[in-house]
Amino acid sequence: MMDNKMIVEGSLENYEDGCAVKGVKFLGRLPYYRGLGLSMVEDIQVAIDGQQVPREDVRFQVRGKTYTLDEMETVYDDRWNFGEKATIIALKDGGFGEGTHTVEFGVRMRVSYLPFVPTTKDTKELALAA
Repeated sequence: MMDNKMIVEGSLENYEDGCAVKGVKFLGRLPYYRGLGLSMVEDIQVAIDGQQVPREDVRFQVRGKTYTLDEMETVYDDRWNFGEKATIIALKDGGFGEGTHTVEFGVRMRVSYLPFVPTTKDTKELALAA
């Protein structure tokens, strides 16, 4: 349904810590119409140019708070609302280089009334400026 709107066009940027490039970040939307508590987001997968980013190198940021995916498993007092743009961070020392990159973004979520665990995915070509 909303899979093709998960990655926000034009949002790919270098992620910097101090003066060093530590990876990339982009804006992502939850494609579920009700929003979810963060503990109900079972996994977030990111791949850049076909290269899967390890789970431990993915960060999720919403309303000024940054979480590892392991931390999100026990966050019961914060949500990712429908349509809300969260920052998804993929860590890699030195970043991924300027130019156009294929960004893949997947979210596996737990929804109480569904007898399966849905995974939604989006892939977009995004430009990264120097």
